[in-house]
Amino acid sequence: MVHCRPFGLTGLVEPAVTIENDLMGDYEMKGIYLAGACAAAILLGAGAASADGISDGVVKIGVLGDMSGVYKSSFSGDGAIAAVKMAVKDFGGTVLGKPIEVISADHQNKADIASATARQWIDEQKVDMITDLTNSAVALAVQKVAADKHIITMATGPGSSDLTGPACTKYGIHYGYDTHALAVGTGTAVVKAGGTSWYFITADYAFGHALLKDTSDVVKKLGGKVLGNSMAPTATADFSSYLLQAQNSGAKVIGLANAGGDTVNSIKQAHEFGITDGGQQLAGLLVTISDVQSIGTDVAKGLSFTSGWYWNTDDKSKEWAKRYAEVSDNAAPTFVRAADYSLTIAYLNAIKAAGTDDADAVRAELGKMKIDDFFAKGGQIRKDGLLVHDMYLLTVKQGGESKWDVANVTATIPGKDAYVAEADSGCSLDAK
Repeated sequence: MVHCRPFGLTGLVEPAVTIENDLMGDYEMKGIYLAGACAAAILLGAGAASADGISDGVVKIGVLGDMSGVYKSSFSGDGAIAAVKMAVKDFGGTVLGKPIEVISADHQNKADIASATARQWIDEQKVDMITDLTNSAVALAVQKVAADKHIITMATGPGSSDLTGPACTKYGIHYGYDTHALAVGTGTAVVKAGGTSWYFITADYAFGHALLKDTSDVVKKLGGKVLGNSMAPTATADFSSYLLQAQNSGAKVIGLANAGGDTVNSIKQAHEFGITDGGQQLAGLLVTISDVQSIGTDVAKGLSFTSGWYWNTDDKSKEWAKRYAEVSDNAAPTFVRAADYSLTIAYLNAIKAAGTDDADAVRAELGKMKIDDFFAKGGQIRKDGLLVHDMYLLTVKQGGESKWDVANVTATIPGKDAYVAEADSGCSLDAK
């Protein structure tokens, strides 16, 4: 055999490669060394690595989330990183004989920072998949950047149904929940219980806008009315003016189309102002168990909300939550963190099944498999990128058996009912 070494081609940084006898044929036997043959072999090897096997010798997963803002404790932050790393460890730390690496960054809830980070990760660090993406504006921006570069994104934290609707891409996956499912779950329950008139306080960006639209559609479809809406910036400290407008509207229900710290602050302040004592009902449209802990079960008792998973519904979920606590410094076992773990296992299994980390091959395998684990029972990733699985209506209780035992599951919403039909999603099925 003949050994070919780099010979000054721009961008050629690979170590020396070996050309086997069958590739060289008569040239080797005659002792003829051709630079062109070596170049072809190197290029051939590079192509084979991306189409068959692990490119760059490592599978690299990027957790791009809110590490310092209003969503870090419920959706993102160190807890999300811990869930992904836990999954990698449980998988064995390698796939197809190559190591799995997890990197992370704080997008600061800014789409431009997130997009720049994603580009740097893909172009320079050769990231294979980007996940978390809490904040819908961030997710929409990064999903497009990644799709243009043929990189899979698996979003867990953002809610906007547009991710698998008008903004869908071939490589974009929305895993865990969306605003349509939240609207169907909580909106339906509240209206059927008599909450027929609504006023919304809405986070003023893509997520809030989508949640407002989706919930308003549900309310109106069931015969209810929307009396008004106030847009509030993310990370609002004082909700008093918005709550006063909602109070003065006379609506039976104040719908909180926000999340994380904004939801916590708005519910606490509504309690301080005696709004619920005055007969109006609060509807938290996106609430996590860590939010309930922050609010306090004495204040949040009776609050209903929709979740993609609850930690004590069965033995497998309880077991996962217990192990997660051990590796996450007792971070909340929210449905988003469970989704982070589940998608990581699914992604690695897809690589294993495909025999490569090539995005097209992996995406095809993800579309074939059933996501049937502690998180999603019989889940399926559709062509538009949406993971369809059952959702759960929870009601806050007081005096649970443990720190995170803050709610009861009061209804199961089948995935087919929770999520919009694929034909109605607004996604072009030929999207690229």
